[in-house]
Amino acid sequence: MEQSMTTTAFAIEGFRVKTTLGLVRGITVRSRSVFGTIGASLQTLAGGNITLFTQLCEKTRSEAFDLMLAHAEQLGANAVVGVRYDATEVMQGVTEVLCYGTAVVLERVST
Repeated sequence: MEQSMTTTAFAIEGFRVKTTLGLVRGITVRSRSVFGTIGASLQTLAGGNITLFTQLCEKTRSEAFDLMLAHAEQLGANAVVGVRYDATEVMQGVTEVLCYGTAVVLERVST
């Protein structure tokens, strides 16, 4: 599935929902490594963007998004609407990231 066929909205311009297949999700759980935590701690001394954590967060969100797309494809969807993210700290230093939305089959609207 193309990433352009996902949206936080509940419609994609030029298409209409033919079938709603239901909720799909991608879940990943990550922890910080000891070395990453030490490196990030050193970055906090200088202030600004803590790139080690930024990279970890981006990788984690991307993985959850890809898992959600795979789940949607398993159901036969060609799009996911209403995409959202949620994160929960499972324990100190361990975070669950959830990406979810509604799997749909869209068809192009003829003009």
